[in-house]
Amino acid sequence: MTVDPSKAQDVWKDIGEHVQFTVLKLKRKNQRDEREVIENFCDRYQAILRSLRIRDATPQAQSNLKATFGFSNSAWEYLFPDAAKPNELETYTELVGPKYKMPASEGDLFFHIRASNEAVVYEAQTQFMRFLDKVTTVVDETKGFRYFEGRAIIGFIDGTEAPEVQKAASYALIGDEDPKFKNGSYAFAQKWIHNMDFWNKLKTEEQEKAVGREKFSDLELEDRDKFKNAHNVSSKIEINGEEQKIIRMNVPFSDPAIGKTGTYFMGYSRHWKVTKMMLQQMLDTNDYLLTFSKILSGQLFFIPSKDLLDDIVDGKM
Repeated sequence: MTVDPSKAQDVWKDIGEHVQFTVLKLKRKNQRDEREVIENFCDRYQAILRSLRIRDATPQAQSNLKATFGFSNSAWEYLFPDAAKPNELETYTELVGPKYKMPASEGDLFFHIRASNEAVVYEAQTQFMRFLDKVTTVVDETKGFRYFEGRAIIGFIDGTEAPEVQKAASYALIGDEDPKFKNGSYAFAQKWIHNMDFWNKLKTEEQEKAVGREKFSDLELEDRDKFKNAHNVSSKIEINGEEQKIIRMNVPFSDPAIGKTGTYFMGYSRHWKVTKMMLQQMLDTNDYLLTFSKILSGQLFFIPSKDLLDDIVDGKM
């Protein structure tokens, strides 16, 4: 597969110290005007990121600003009704299992911004909204953070099964199977709230059986020592005997004084169908994480390559 990571947006596993997820909805008052704003923004978006990386570059440290920006199926069809669209782009609808559900939520435009300096994250989103505010409303804005040792908020190392950087492109980027959208990616965003009182009252041994790994060392447990619905069992997908992987990040967020704590799940993939299969299997097996969690939102977005963003700027869509 001849993909080029240099032409892709930042669809890699890099949680950052400070994270912001923003979902916007187009006002849909004047398609031509809104499309013009989006075309202009796609040009300014890349310039803003370049500028912030220069402004933040100091001899002591850099914020390592990374960002992705994408469109839902509904937004793509509204803004570019005469253009082709990615083969697997669809409007995510609620997935249902025997006991739990994964709801769908509104959203047209999606941002995932992360950096080691919160001021840089703030400035990026603030500048983006200078261009987008007049044509959008905010559906959700969630600020995340890096927990100790990069662990998920439930205390376990996050993303152990995510492919290493050298192999990430083949799992994250659309390839020759959809050439017009090559070097783009499918992003699935999902917001969870956890009952941390329930989770924290479990003994460590029970938590380990629920996740499928040792909490401190991160070593995977033997299958006989896991619950049948352990998370790393429920979320493992194989096709023709080969395990399928996505670029996944579980970003903690919290308002601890009011006891609101959760995880923003972010999955980038070459094939949306792989992520969708994982989600459905988690439901079908009653993944243990679902027993103490409530899912608030979910939507699929397409993250264009840098070349495709340039095509949008030039009005070629």
